[in-house]
Amino acid sequence: MTKVCTLTEAVHTLVRDGDTVVLGTGLEHAIPFAAGHEIIRQRKRNLTLVGPISDILFDQLIGGGCVKKVEAAWIGNVAGGSAYNFRRAVESGAIEMVDHSNLTVALRLQAAAWGVPFLPTRTALGSDLMDNPSLKSMRCPFTNELLVAVAALSPDVAIIHAQRADANGNAYCLGNLGITTQAVGASRRVLLTVEEIVEPEIICERPELVAFSGTCVTAVVKVPFGAHPSPLVGYYHRDDAYFLDYHARSKTPQEFEKWLAEWVSHLPDRAQYLSKIKIEKLRL
Repeated sequence: MTKVCTLTEAVHTLVRDGDTVVLGTGLEHAIPFAAGHEIIRQRKRNLTLVGPISDILFDQLIGGGCVKKVEAAWIGNVAGGSAYNFRRAVESGAIEMVDHSNLTVALRLQAAAWGVPFLPTRTALGSDLMDNPSLKSMRCPFTNELLVAVAALSPDVAIIHAQRADANGNAYCLGNLGITTQAVGASRRVLLTVEEIVEPEIICERPELVAFSGTCVTAVVKVPFGAHPSPLVGYYHRDDAYFLDYHARSKTPQEFEKWLAEWVSHLPDRAQYLSKIKIEKLRL
């Protein structure tokens, strides 16, 4: 049975108010902006966002009123510096921030993917990351060494963007995977957006490129340029001008609202979004 559906259908069905959502798992690469913008358009609320080095999609979701809590190692605009919506929300107490390192985020998801309650590590000892309630000091039962137990986390939904997949969700994921495989294995539902949907025979030609099985995937959506403005290996470059423009236009809530109306709220779909961009300059 095919898992293919529209982005509107996938977000409506799979992302629910109050969910824990992991996204941006490829670090600065393959960030699922199209799905994130659809979450804003559908006015999802009280989400907990989980990610590693989380770029401006987290900031946009926060500014769009979708977020109550963030678990991440860093949030900002790599091209510019501060993520202004994030900063305003944390300073005002509008959202809760739980600090992690990239490794502790990965370990939380890996523990859940393996079905164990925690994973031990030496990282974070002696740092204020130990204020994080998902990190607890422990003694190794074999050596008595002081370690950190990192509690497992099973997100409600993982949102992943990849190059191509078949209708069952078997996906080619090229480039930096970051914590993608851990997120897919840990999550209850997986929304996969891709540049192309191809026949299973094509996927079978290069099985070594399949990062995760379609058995883990709940829905598959074809969304060309679905990671824009982030880059996607083999398809398009990073749109640096977009990041710099967003940085300049999100410094105040008033300017951000104008940006949001222009680029998200007043656009019915991704096709209208792409009509505003000089796509050919970004293609590889």
